[in-house]
Amino acid sequence: MLSADYIVNSCGIVILAGGASTRMGRPKQLLQYNGKTLLNHAVNEAINAKADAVVVILGKNADLFEGEIDKEEVRVVINENWKEGMASSVRLGLDTLLKIKPYIDAVIFMVCDQPHISSSVLNELITKQQKTTKQIVTCNYGESIGPPALFHKKYFRDLARLNGDVGARNIIEQNIHDVAMILFPEGKIDIDTEDDFEALKKS
Repeated sequence: MLSADYIVNSCGIVILAGGASTRMGRPKQLLQYNGKTLLNHAVNEAINAKADAVVVILGKNADLFEGEIDKEEVRVVINENWKEGMASSVRLGLDTLLKIKPYIDAVIFMVCDQPHISSSVLNELITKQQKTTKQIVTCNYGESIGPPALFHKKYFRDLARLNGDVGARNIIEQNIHDVAMILFPEGKIDIDTEDDFEALKKS
C-alpha cells in the first residue's frame, strides 16, 4: 500500500549551470542548438514542467548568461564558490529553493548540457514518484543512470552535506533500495567537448 506521507505534492527544480566548461574551452551554456542556447532550452523546459519554483545556479561567466534567462519566471543565483565544484551549487540551489518555497516535498536537479531534456521528462519523474512513493527517482539511460533526478525531502539533509566536485550520485547509489527510474535514453547525450557538440549537430 502506498504511503500518502511520501507522495510528492510540491516539487521545485534546480538547474545546475555554474560550471567552467573546462573541457569545452568555451561556455557550453551558450552553445546554440535548434535555435536556442543549451541554457535557454533547459530553463524553458523547467518553466514548462509541473514545478512550483525554478532556481538557476550560475557560476563562472555568470554575466554572459543572464540575458538567456527570463528572470520573471525563475530565481537566478550566482554561486561565488563555483570553483569547489558541483556540490556547492547543489547546496546553494536547495537552500534557495527552500527559502522561496519552504513547504516543498521534493527537488529535481537537472543540468544544462543535455540537449534532449524536456518538460515531459521532468514531469515523468514526478509522476513516477507519485505512483511508487520511492523517495529518489532518477533517469536510466540504458547502460547508466544520471540526471535529471528527483529527491524527496527525506534526503534534503544529505544533499545539504555534499562537498567537493561531486553531485548526488553517491546518495543514489547508497540508497538504491529507495530508487525508482524512468527511461531517458537520450539523457546519455551531454555536451562536454567540441567533439560532443559536433556529433550532436550531425545527428
